[in-house]
Amino acid sequence: MKISEFDSSDEEEEAGDEEHTPLQISWLSLSVVECSQFLGICSLPGCRYKDIRRNLEKDVGDLCAEGVEDVFVFCTRAELVRYRVPCLLERYTERGLVVHHLPFPDGGAPEMPQCCHILEELQLSLQNQRRTVIHCYGGLGRSGLIAACLLLHLSVSMTPSKAIDILRELRGSGAIQTVKQYNFLHEFREKLAAYQETKGTVSERSVSR
Repeated sequence: MKISEFDSSDEEEEAGDEEHTPLQISWLSLSVVECSQFLGICSLPGCRYKDIRRNLEKDVGDLCAEGVEDVFVFCTRAELVRYRVPCLLERYTERGLVVHHLPFPDGGAPEMPQCCHILEELQLSLQNQRRTVIHCYGGLGRSGLIAACLLLHLSVSMTPSKAIDILRELRGSGAIQTVKQYNFLHEFREKLAAYQETKGTVSERSVSR
């Protein structure tokens, strides 16, 4: 009985999918940091949670139609299950997309080693002229934070306030959502310099040995 009820619910959701707004990808022009590439930001494809009813196949198809080659996913596996897209990463791979699964908590910020790793992979994708999209759940907090960090990393003249303004103009006032994310962005350069110095010291020690 539970199975038939679940199936009925699924059919209702599928029937209503076509009435919903297509997946919206916001393309951030990196010309502001003297880069010719664009970085795509979107919400979670295929999400079915609360009043959100998306169609996974259609959303992934829309990404492919946009020429997307690399996808950076900041949602945890537990979130993908919660939002009813447990096989999202596998579906991306099946459609030929290169998946970079680099999760960190909703509303939070990555540790500096992970942040550097994300930025390095992002820069590599962009330098190789690969059309790239990043997303979390809503495409606002975590995605906005990483995009803003990228702007700060690529341009010494970019300020945290300017980066936030750019992301909020692109994605709405909800971009960079929490105090933790706001503070992380304003402390990003200082923390990055400290991390790189520590990393350099460790490298020197390993070489001297």
